[in-house]
Amino acid sequence: MSRIQLALSVADLESSITFYSTLFGVEPTKRRPGYANFAVADPPLKLVLIEGDQGQDTRLDHLGVEVDTTEEVTAATTRFTDAGLSTFEENDTSCCYAVQDKVWVHGPGAEPWEVYVVKDDADAMGSSPALDGNPAGTSESPDEIH
Repeated sequence: MSRIQLALSVADLESSITFYSTLFGVEPTKRRPGYANFAVADPPLKLVLIEGDQGQDTRLDHLGVEVDTTEEVTAATTRFTDAGLSTFEENDTSCCYAVQDKVWVHGPGAEPWEVYVVKDDADAMGSSPALDGNPAGTSESPDEIH
């Protein structure tokens, strides 16, 4: 089953967990220091909360599509590159306390999207160069990356 992922940076993780548990009627699927995620069945959604700076407004961290297999990630990569979109691939990477294969693209408003599969749990939060302020994780402009 594929589902959309919405990752938010939140100032108060505990209050956010309480709010989103009430909003969607489910408890977090995974909780780690500074991190929680919810697997919401209806509507199909992976909600990720990442602890940000105190006092900040909640903001979008990134968007994603969780898929079931690495083959689906590979198919998305092919679809993106065939369409001329800039991509950044990560395999066996640690992100959000999980081992994942993924591909990143940026939408026309520079919003980061990932298509990913969770392969296993991980002990560390991890991070992605695709979210470190450089388009698709490189020093190139989005139009130069393929």
